[in-house]
Amino acid sequence: MSGSLRAGEEYLAELLEAIQRCTYFLDGSIGRLTWPLDPEFLESRKMDVEVFETVSAINERFAKLQDTLGAAMRCAAVLSGEQVSIFLRVLTFYEKIGVLESVRQWQECRTARNLAAHDYDTNYEAIADHFNTLHAMTPFLYGTAWRFAEYCQNTLGVFPKSRDFEPGFTQVARPFGEQRSRDA
Repeated sequence: MSGSLRAGEEYLAELLEAIQRCTYFLDGSIGRLTWPLDPEFLESRKMDVEVFETVSAINERFAKLQDTLGAAMRCAAVLSGEQVSIFLRVLTFYEKIGVLESVRQWQECRTARNLAAHDYDTNYEAIADHFNTLHAMTPFLYGTAWRFAEYCQNTLGVFPKSRDFEPGFTQVARPFGEQRSRDA
């Protein structure tokens, strides 16, 4: 095995571990709140550091999970011999093989999380709407993460560098990943 191939596989293994970790902690943050979020609840708790640290963590972890998945998908596509000059081709490849449900849904997740990164809204209805949207999109990311990890293991023989987060990742992501498999 060449040094660059080995380095690519090692990098992918690190990214797979990061995906498991991101999924685990995103789910932990989501579990600290009652959904759907209500604007009145947010306004009544506007000085509650714990509530707003939690929603901030959800925003950050959602973005981190999608970014890490994107980096890992590109890396795995390179290892698979796919063209990766344009990320849309990477997404299309994963949609075609059933890892990604929909390129459009991926782009909608990206748009939703990017809006929050540049918008410091004080309208509690808009804040609640944003986080309820992220919450509704989370199963898509969890399912994608599960199917992507399965692809890496079954097709490339690459596993997470550490198995520390595997039980939590499996508990969170597997139901969403397998649901897509059953529905397809």
